[in-house]
Amino acid sequence: MKDEQPISPAYGLTRQMQVYLQGLQGQRPSLPVSPEALERQAVARLKPEASGYLAGMDDTMRSNLEAFHRWQIVPRMLRGVSQRQLSTTILQMQLPVPLLLAPIGVQSIIHPEAELAVARAAHSTNVPLILSTASSRSLEEVAQAAGDTLRWFQLYWSKNPDLNASFVRRAEQSGYSAIVVTLDTLLLGWREQDIQNAYLPFLLGEGLANYFSDPVFRQALAQPPEKDPATAVRYFTDIFLNPALTWEQLSFLRQHTSLPIILKGILHPDDARKALEMGMDGIIVSNHGGRQVAGSLAALDALPAIVEAVNKQVPILFDSGIRRGSDIIKALALGAQAVLLGRPYIWGLALEGEQGVQTVLENILADLDLSLALSGYSSIAQLDASTLVNTRPVR
Repeated sequence: MKDEQPISPAYGLTRQMQVYLQGLQGQRPSLPVSPEALERQAVARLKPEASGYLAGMDDTMRSNLEAFHRWQIVPRMLRGVSQRQLSTTILQMQLPVPLLLAPIGVQSIIHPEAELAVARAAHSTNVPLILSTASSRSLEEVAQAAGDTLRWFQLYWSKNPDLNASFVRRAEQSGYSAIVVTLDTLLLGWREQDIQNAYLPFLLGEGLANYFSDPVFRQALAQPPEKDPATAVRYFTDIFLNPALTWEQLSFLRQHTSLPIILKGILHPDDARKALEMGMDGIIVSNHGGRQVAGSLAALDALPAIVEAVNKQVPILFDSGIRRGSDIIKALALGAQAVLLGRPYIWGLALEGEQGVQTVLENILADLDLSLALSGYSSIAQLDASTLVNTRPVR
């Protein structure tokens, strides 16, 4: 008999009463509660270059969101939901909630405290996080800010194998529990807003903390980045993208880390099968939040076929388009074990820094908790395809 997961905190009732009691004192939430209003306010606050960098291909982003609308929850009644269980176990790691913060780089263009603010908010809410290689603060600094919060490290596979090995070694030494390899950014997509703004933050030295602090990267330079940043940036641009990467090269990571390896960016079931063949430990179904390929398949539409292909041999996570608790329920019902939350927490960061991220996380956990109960479920483990109906099947 499997050990039962612990009962989760009453995220929904706790957050509701906090807000309503503050209302008695004449206080209303300082951040918009709806994701759409939150986005509008954050975009209005940010410089056009920063908001443009966060944006993606309009049609792919729209497809991600519309895919959730096609699936609708069928609530069930009188099933005893006074206590809920939201935790899950992935690769022998217990996650208190089926939610991780997606790896989003270059956060210094959003807020001065960047990933440190996000890590502290993750620690306050006990939400696991995935740190981008292209972070504005080093992975060691972020690990310190995150404390004992579960954290994974996302790897952009550069052309320098020694640098890749150094990154995963540093991550392992700093308490990161898994390596997430992003596959869909071997080249930068044709990002219309970035092109229109003639803006690539890396060329300004933003998002390069892990590179500039790495001994392998520094050894490749005649002078350290502090003395000659222009040359350091130029070397970064030479090695950052690696379109020659193939499946066979994934075995390289096995030689340099004992951590689980999870592949992010899978959309085709044959690629999921290939990941299994190569001995990978997990899959994240993702289209990079719609930022790479215009006209791409919506990530949620790709999920069922990948779940079928993998057949529970490795855990599957979902990314791209999560905005509400109901979205999390839908992705879990379609076979994901956990989801990644991206832009909403960045919008919170833009508006109120650490507190903004914490508020966004508290709200989405409350939404998930209440939506789960009101749908008739006391545990996320009870969710399956029967939870949903597809009112507009994909043709």
